[in-house]
Amino acid sequence: MTDRMKSLTYELELLERSLADPELLADAGRYRETMQRYSEVKSIVDVDERRREVERQLAELQELLDDPDLAAEAEREAERLEAQLEQLEQELDLLLLPRDPYDDKSVIVEIRAAAGGDEASLFAREMLDMYLRYAADLGFRTELLDSHATEVGGLTKVSFAITGRGAYRAFKFESGVHRVQRVPATESQGRIHTSTVTVAVLPEADDVDVALSPADYRVDVYRSSGPGGQSVNTTDSAVRITYHPGQEDEIIVTCQDGKSQIKNKERALAVLRSRLLERERAKAASAAREARLVQIGSGERSERIRTYNFPQSRITDHRIGFTTRELSAVLAGDLHELTAALQAEELTRLALEAARAAPAAAPARGAA
Repeated sequence: MTDRMKSLTYELELLERSLADPELLADAGRYRETMQRYSEVKSIVDVDERRREVERQLAELQELLDDPDLAAEAEREAERLEAQLEQLEQELDLLLLPRDPYDDKSVIVEIRAAAGGDEASLFAREMLDMYLRYAADLGFRTELLDSHATEVGGLTKVSFAITGRGAYRAFKFESGVHRVQRVPATESQGRIHTSTVTVAVLPEADDVDVALSPADYRVDVYRSSGPGGQSVNTTDSAVRITYHPGQEDEIIVTCQDGKSQIKNKERALAVLRSRLLERERAKAASAAREARLVQIGSGERSERIRTYNFPQSRITDHRIGFTTRELSAVLAGDLHELTAALQAEELTRLALEAARAAPAAAPARGAA
C-alpha cells in the first residue's frame, strides 16, 4: 500500500469516528461537509481494496499455472483478473486526481440572448429546451426561476435550477458564448445570420457557502410580466433583489415565474448566493491562474466556445476541437457524447498536471 493510500485509509477511520460524534450531528453544515468528504474517501479506499484483492488472487494463480492439468484454466482466469486489475487501476487513477470541489453540487443556469436580436432570443429558447431534456435524461430535477419572453416566442433571458448530485459536473462546460449560424425564417434572400447566446452555470450555494444579511440587499416586489411587458398577474408576486445597491459590486436578481412572492424571494436569494459564490470562485481562479475557468464574455459574435451551424447540421466545440454532425440530436437533449469528450479532456489535463507535480521518485502503487 502506498503512503497516499495509507493516509486515506487513516483519514477514513477518523471520518467514521467524527460522524458518530453528537456535536457534529448538531451542526448541519459541518456534518454535510464531513459526510461528503467521507463518501469521497470511502469510494477511493473501496476501489483500492478491490484492486489489492485481485492482486492477491493473481498471486495465488501462479501456483496453478505450474500444474499441467490446471494450467489452461488458470491462464484464462489470470487473463480475466489482469483485465479487471487494469480497469481498477484506471478507476483508482481517476479517483486520485484533484477534483473540482463543486462537481457534486446542484446548479443554477442562466441563459441570455446576446448579439442577433430575435434570432438570438429564439435560440435561447431552443437552448433552454435542450438543457431541460438533457437534465431529465440524467435524472435531475429542474425548476424554472425567471424568464422574459419576446413577442416572437423567444427568450431574452431565463434562469432555472437543476437539482441533483453531480449536476455541476454534467453542466459546467456549458458556460460561455454559444454561436448559432442559420437562415432566419424571415430571410428572403437565404443569407446566413450569426447570433450568440451566453450561458452561465453557477454551482448552487447555501448558507454555509455564502452568508447573507438582510442589510446586504434590497427587496422590491412588482407584478410579473409577459411578452411585450404586459402584466400577467394581479398580485405583486414578482421579486427583485438588489445586492449592495448603487455600489460597484451591485448584483440584481429577479424572479417572477412562481405564483408566491415568498417562494420567488427564496428562489431569488438562491440565485444571488450562487452568483456571489461564482464571483469568489472567479477571483480565486484568476489569482491561481486556473485555465479551466471560462467566463461568459461580452456576448460579441467573435467570442465563442461552441458554434451551431444549421446549414451543415454541424456543432463544433472550439475548446477541444470536437465536431459532430448530430445537431438535431444535440438540440433534442443528447449532449452525452459532447460532455464526455469535454470531461475526458479535463481528466487528461488533470493527469498531466498531477504528473508534473509528483515527486520524481514516487513509488509504484503496489510498493510496500
